[in-house]
Amino acid sequence: MAAANYGVDLRTLDELSARDLYDLMRMRVDVFVVEQNCPYPELDGKDIDALHLRLLEGAELLGAARILKPYESQDPSKIGRVVVSPAHRGKRLGDALMREAITACERLYPANPIVLSAQAHLRRFYESFGFVGTSQEYLEDGIPHIDMIRQPASQPA
Repeated sequence: MAAANYGVDLRTLDELSARDLYDLMRMRVDVFVVEQNCPYPELDGKDIDALHLRLLEGAELLGAARILKPYESQDPSKIGRVVVSPAHRGKRLGDALMREAITACERLYPANPIVLSAQAHLRRFYESFGFVGTSQEYLEDGIPHIDMIRQPASQPA
């Protein structure tokens, strides 16, 4: 099934309405904490300085990702908290979400690589977007993960 029609929204935490923030946090907790049975500190302090990318159909939240900017000019940007609403799975929205997140990182930080910490079972999914593994598998909150990087398109060969 093809990706649904969606709009893309990229905002800072302060630009989100209280209802938008509630919907975002509820989806993340429903998936990462409840569905994956993984109690961990979802509210980790990083959302305050992050950009929040949302896929929307009207006012309905279809999926989201968090983008952390580079700390220093040579540091990577980071994509995390990639989540698709359980009600909208099977529509290739994960692909759309990653394309939009990579596009945002490349537009905002064109000279910087992009990193992420992938759940290990999703390694091939992220490899399809040009990410390569940079670590061995490790447990994070009881779930196997692997660190991955995508070099900037503007990097010299």
